[in-house]
Amino acid sequence: MHELGIMIEVVKQVEEAARENQAEKVEKIVLQIGEIASVIPHYVEAVFPAAVYNTMLEDTILEIEIIPANGRCLKCGKVFSLVTQNGICTCGSEDFEELTGREFILKEIQIS
Repeated sequence: MHELGIMIEVVKQVEEAARENQAEKVEKIVLQIGEIASVIPHYVEAVFPAAVYNTMLEDTILEIEIIPANGRCLKCGKVFSLVTQNGICTCGSEDFEELTGREFILKEIQIS
């Protein structure tokens, strides 16, 4: 489960940003995770308490936003959901360019 290692690094980055801004507390962090990213949101939530243990983020709220996996059909140009359409455009083509869905973004840090 590589999510723990990833979240420990996120916590380090957030702590550094909080210190640079003279924050006393980190109220909330918001992550954006792509629908087909190699990081599984449920596991991120599960390991979060261990990652923040004994840090200034111990009481921080974690919010996760899922970014849909979208692709653009190389035949007709239509943008479609890669997940719900199993990578097949409504025109029948399986040739597409991935547009979104593999992101892992630290979107927001709320401090006080």
